[in-house]
Amino acid sequence: MAPVADLRRSPLHDRHTALGAKFAAFGGWEMPLEYAGVLKEHAAVREGVGIFDVSHLGKATVAGPDAAEFLNRCLSNDLNRIGPGQAQYTLCLDAATGGVVDDLIAYLHGPDEVFLIPNAANTAEVVRRLAAAAPGMVTVINRHGEYAVLAVQGPRSAEVLDALGLPTKHGYMSFDSASIGAVSLTVCRTGYTGEHGYELVVPSESAGAVWDAVLDAGAPYRIQACGLGARDTLRTEMGYPLHGQDLSLTITPVQARAGWAVGWPKPEFWGREALLAERSAGPRRLLFGLESLDRGIPRPHMVVLLGDAPVGEVTSGTFSPTRKLGIGLALLDRSSGLHEEDEVSVDVRGRRSRMRVVKPPFVQPSVK
Repeated sequence: MAPVADLRRSPLHDRHTALGAKFAAFGGWEMPLEYAGVLKEHAAVREGVGIFDVSHLGKATVAGPDAAEFLNRCLSNDLNRIGPGQAQYTLCLDAATGGVVDDLIAYLHGPDEVFLIPNAANTAEVVRRLAAAAPGMVTVINRHGEYAVLAVQGPRSAEVLDALGLPTKHGYMSFDSASIGAVSLTVCRTGYTGEHGYELVVPSESAGAVWDAVLDAGAPYRIQACGLGARDTLRTEMGYPLHGQDLSLTITPVQARAGWAVGWPKPEFWGREALLAERSAGPRRLLFGLESLDRGIPRPHMVVLLGDAPVGEVTSGTFSPTRKLGIGLALLDRSSGLHEEDEVSVDVRGRRSRMRVVKPPFVQPSVK
């Protein structure tokens, strides 16, 4: 872990300190891990409403004549599937191997402008690769420090934003421009929790005012400030991948069952040939879900066993506050012949824990 002095801080750092947050290093940033405890924060999002500071997420703009068309020749998903005002989950792949440089959301403003939100640690590399490939009239600008991102998530999230006069009726994976007082912002119907929710993209200098306004508006709904600990348990219950664990330069979208985020009919995107070859031959391993059959909790890098034979490795794992059991994602060798409902064991610190192979999500999503 990098020394705290070397970590970047959110423009909301003083707010988090005042709320008594516990901090942790994440993607080169010092971010809130928890405030009132992961279990309480997790429950607030599943049952009511929570607010997260996710300003560590990257921001970049790709702009210029036919910028969207250029981007579509690079990223995996097909931007032609959506229109202006809509967002799309997509992947930046390594051109040679098909490994995942990053997973990100593309917000399509129009044919000449796309706003990207990559992961914190990968923003500079995504920008570097796109800038190196961009034609002369297209610019790729890293805007990581210019904006904060606040995620308002949970079944009562729309009521909180309604109280602020913000738009809430737009569909899932779309966005709209709005303002709170003199502050202009973008309200995105996106999130990483599996609940109905919104992400507010706000100029960094106005982040504190918007954070305060959301907390004030959410007080009647018992809004809870939430840290990255609860964000991880929430996303794992949904089976959402985390780059660096479930997706990486060595874990392709074919292996991670993320082929739905690939525009297979497109004639061009980075990594296309490698992915087509892997899909045709069949990947050597596939991502599955695991549910504990005892008290064991799977954690990343734990070995999965079939009998005494190692057959894979846990990529993400946690205790599910909703299900009250251990859950995880694991890459399992296809040669093992394992299928859903089969039983395996996981080496949990020298003790074998029984697990069932399942298909995520572990909790029914309510994003819409």
